[in-house]
Amino acid sequence: MTQKNRLVKMIVYGCQMNFAEAERMEGQLREIGFASTEDAEKADLILMHTCCVRETAEDKAYGKIGEIKRLKRERPSLLFGVTGCMAQKESDALIRRAPHIDFVLGTGRLGELSRVVGELLAERVPHVVDVTEDGTLPEEGTPARQGTVSAWVPIMYGCDNFCTYCIVPYVRGRERSRSPEDILGEIEDAAAKGFREITLLGQNVNSYGKDHGLTDFAGLLAMADEVEGVERVRFMTSHPKDLSPRLIAAVRDGRHICEHFHLPIQHGSDRILKAMNRNYTTEKYRGLVRAIRENVPNASLTTDLIVGFPGETEEDFEALLDFLREIRYDAAYTFLYSPRSGTPAAKLEGQVPDEVKHERLERLMELQNKISLEINERLAGTTQEVLIEGPSRTDEAVWTGRTRTGKIVLWPHRDGEKIGELAQVKITQPQTWVLKGERAEG
Repeated sequence: MTQKNRLVKMIVYGCQMNFAEAERMEGQLREIGFASTEDAEKADLILMHTCCVRETAEDKAYGKIGEIKRLKRERPSLLFGVTGCMAQKESDALIRRAPHIDFVLGTGRLGELSRVVGELLAERVPHVVDVTEDGTLPEEGTPARQGTVSAWVPIMYGCDNFCTYCIVPYVRGRERSRSPEDILGEIEDAAAKGFREITLLGQNVNSYGKDHGLTDFAGLLAMADEVEGVERVRFMTSHPKDLSPRLIAAVRDGRHICEHFHLPIQHGSDRILKAMNRNYTTEKYRGLVRAIRENVPNASLTTDLIVGFPGETEEDFEALLDFLREIRYDAAYTFLYSPRSGTPAAKLEGQVPDEVKHERLERLMELQNKISLEINERLAGTTQEVLIEGPSRTDEAVWTGRTRTGKIVLWPHRDGEKIGELAQVKITQPQTWVLKGERAEG
């Protein structure tokens, strides 16, 4: 049953995959007559798509759930649903804790959203909780894409790695790869609608295709590189244990595949890596970095790092700092370890005190910021190809875009520049997180 003139407010926490899924859910809702709004006070439906990978994400979600209780009290007809990883993990405990929640859908049930909302609007059911896992791929609808330049394209769901700190395999299930045909069809559709940049998403894109055997990730990248209208192809996230020479060669040989590898090391101590169940050593990881830099010399390299994993000693932490000094990442996403119930690491002895975690994180960030600035300073005076994304968030006279290596560039806007075009920008002021410049003549 189509509902007309209704508004949905989307609230999304977590990773790029969550944002891609939110676009698909909003696409479902558009098909039954919903339009989007940024004003929760006007919404007929508030949909919160959640993350539980880190404690801070759960805390934010619970805080927002509390805020929405007032809106439900003032407008009882307002529908409020919680979806995603936290919904999968907590199930009906969410409604017991917050009875103003109308429905809870787990990660494998997002394709049921429009049906569930329709039943609730028709008052056929009082509440819905569905976290059933059947191991199938989520239903793929037409996403309501945000922006006009870059498009997220999930290529696989789930994870088989079972790192001891990570909740993802428990809330997203085992790895399931979409078919190359479906993925390429979605890329072609996005390109036809004017999107110039495609980011292929998965918990571990390097293991794409192992389940269906139609192609591996390197083969899929090569196919995406050939789609007409696509100017850039990106991907995340890569697990080091599955990074293949074929993938490195695909980036090297591709026309539109961006020279950026996000390769999470998580720690620089082999003892900690073993406790994390990462299935590689620092020496193996060094070999991957050498192969990347030999084959794609201008590639940028970024990573994820966890500070304060159970049992981490000062010696382990110093090994991590030494590893950063050796590898010299362009940037690193740094996190404090937070125990996730249901994961093996939560039960390990030697939980690191919070004050020690924070002190180590500060030292880590200070070192990485120094390295990031030194790397960016080498770009002073160079001219970089930038895909124009539009005005910056703080100043409409300053435009922003990214280099092929993923670096953010800011420059004064000139008449005639258009969003989605490629621009040549001369870097005049490198900083830790951004590159400032001016349009290069000619």
